[in-house]
Amino acid sequence: MAFNASVALSLTNSKLFLVSSIGVCSGFRSSVACNLRCRRLKGDVVSSGSWSRSFGMVTAKGQKIEDHPLLNDSMDNTGDEQVRDVHPKVPERDFTGTAYVPVYVMLPLGVIDMNFEAHAPQVYKWSGYRRLFQMVRDLKLKLQVVMSMHECGGNIGDDVHIPLPHWVTEIGETNPDIYFTDREGRCNTECLTWGIDKERVLKRRTAVEVYFDYMRSFRHGWKYPGIGEFQCYDKYLMKSLSKAAELRGHSFWGRGPENAGSYNSAPHEIRFFRDGGDYDSYYGRFFLNWYSQVLIDHGDRVLALANLAFEGTCISAKLSGIHWWYKTASHAAELTAGFYNSSNRDGYAPIAAMLRKHGVALNFTCFEMRTLDQYEGFPEALADPEGLVWQVLNAAWDACIPLASENALPCYDREGYSKILENAKPLHNPDGRHLSVFTYLRLSPVLMERHNFQEFERFVKRMHGEAVSDSDAI
Repeated sequence: MAFNASVALSLTNSKLFLVSSIGVCSGFRSSVACNLRCRRLKGDVVSSGSWSRSFGMVTAKGQKIEDHPLLNDSMDNTGDEQVRDVHPKVPERDFTGTAYVPVYVMLPLGVIDMNFEAHAPQVYKWSGYRRLFQMVRDLKLKLQVVMSMHECGGNIGDDVHIPLPHWVTEIGETNPDIYFTDREGRCNTECLTWGIDKERVLKRRTAVEVYFDYMRSFRHGWKYPGIGEFQCYDKYLMKSLSKAAELRGHSFWGRGPENAGSYNSAPHEIRFFRDGGDYDSYYGRFFLNWYSQVLIDHGDRVLALANLAFEGTCISAKLSGIHWWYKTASHAAELTAGFYNSSNRDGYAPIAAMLRKHGVALNFTCFEMRTLDQYEGFPEALADPEGLVWQVLNAAWDACIPLASENALPCYDREGYSKILENAKPLHNPDGRHLSVFTYLRLSPVLMERHNFQEFERFVKRMHGEAVSDSDAI
């Protein structure tokens, strides 16, 4: 979708504060967003006394293109011309002591350039907004966001044009009924008709699903099976990365990847993670080694203290079961989580070795999941929970450390319990290896329903090695 932005001035306690108000335009007209229409103001600096701030245009890559005028030059005009007020003065009401009402002023519509516009469903680029929001945070200002579901531009004062996403207009070329249409058959291509709110005509999604995905992406939230993002951009970890790059002799490597996508990206869409991508370049291998080692070093320090605090107590460290994109070369979701487990590297053996150093068990999840089920629900995720579980099982057993586990999602059926049993006690294991302990997730009213509890009781007996009959829990 497409975005525009605006800024707010807030006058508080006789001081002038700049308050950001971001206008968002996805290409869908909505009366709630009419306040986005504003004139371009002139001037380079907003000031009050000695307080002043300069603002400029921010691109999708974060660079400053040009200073943006915010206040009219005439406001500072102290020339000889004077304007005589010919109207009689009307006594003004005194508002001293009345309620406080915040005042916002919108940023110019074109403050973010168009490089972020969505050209494909569920692909968004918010880097320009992240940069802008960071500026707002650094200046300790307030932020207001307005999202509009219509095209932007064409009204009085508009100096930019932000159309509907290209992939939407392509659909409109063959199916113009996705737009509002009048009695003469004329379509308003600025906005999608409310008639398709529940119709799957937008690449197998309804209009409201498109709106929701768009808003959720802007909220920077994550949804399955997104690859996630690297979590290393605080000043402390960036300092660590810079130091590691200097020690390696390539100080310019002291930065995070610039082409690693966003939370809800897919590996094949992203240059860093796609097959043959930068994740396997010299820089990529350096960065991923550093990033995964930060996780291992953290576990090393915390477990050393845990052994002091809980001396004589069995301790286990839980690892997340990141099974989506496991059948791709990069294993992107695992990489962003800190597990350097691409197809040409075992990311769990170093973790198991660290746990062995402290005599700590490895606790892993998703023991009940079947790969076939994942393909039925989300075939595009290329998930393989069974392959991941098998890899982690062997990493733990090769390191000769105990292995604990739990289910990732609620499980009440015999099929799920059978999968847990198969993983807990592998068939024909020559060393007789098995789980040290299993934790069931979780006690609930649903579990206590008669049939469900009988199935659970049957499962527990089999985990204990007790005999059960086929008639149990039927």
